[in-house]
Amino acid sequence: MSTDQKRREGGFAETVRVIFHALLIALIIRTFLFQPFNIPSGSMEATLLVGDYLFVSKYTYGYTHYSVPFSPPLFSGRILGRKPQQGDVVVFRLPKDDSVDYIKRLIGQPGDQIQMIDGLLHINGKPVKREQIDDYVDDEDPGHPVRVKRWRETLPNGVTYTTLDRVDNGFYDNTPVYTVPPGHFFMMGDNRDNSTDSRVLSQVGYVPFENLIGRAEIIFFSIGEGAPAWQIWRWPWAVRWNRLLTIVR
Repeated sequence: MSTDQKRREGGFAETVRVIFHALLIALIIRTFLFQPFNIPSGSMEATLLVGDYLFVSKYTYGYTHYSVPFSPPLFSGRILGRKPQQGDVVVFRLPKDDSVDYIKRLIGQPGDQIQMIDGLLHINGKPVKREQIDDYVDDEDPGHPVRVKRWRETLPNGVTYTTLDRVDNGFYDNTPVYTVPPGHFFMMGDNRDNSTDSRVLSQVGYVPFENLIGRAEIIFFSIGEGAPAWQIWRWPWAVRWNRLLTIVR
């Protein structure tokens, strides 16, 4: 074998090793630390917008078999499990179809009683503190901005966030009392009239602790106007520059 052949084979082997190590590191980061996630619907407006790309911390609540790519049923329950906090923005596997990821805000802990009365959230029989703030201007459709009522809610633990109220007397503005079962959580979207969440028992319902993937942490990229992220030539006017590297609250 000539020196050139040996050099070429050595270079190829080194390239394979580098690629293997890079994939291994990426797999470890995705499994144990952070997973990228993009927002496909408007159910969390105006906290999260369609076209937002964010990192979800996998370690915050510990690990389940859903933490592993392709979710092989290697074990049940959680490892290093830590209880999520009321008000966290959580990515979870849909209980009715665990191949689907959802993202909502955690509103109810196990044992809590949740109810909507005239559009106002009640937890354990008490109305959540709420104050109206400036309208949200939905300008995703160029030339047709829409003004939406916006509220600032404060949960019993002090977590504050904003919600949208698109429709007076919406379908889920008045609900029965939901009692969250042990080991489960109650999730709601911030865009209250445009969110399929735990209020819809037939489609989402109560979310088991095991189904929680992680907590939304930071928006690392955001693009509007229906532009795919790979269309770099549209970035100058389509990227929402003011949303980059913002913390999810």
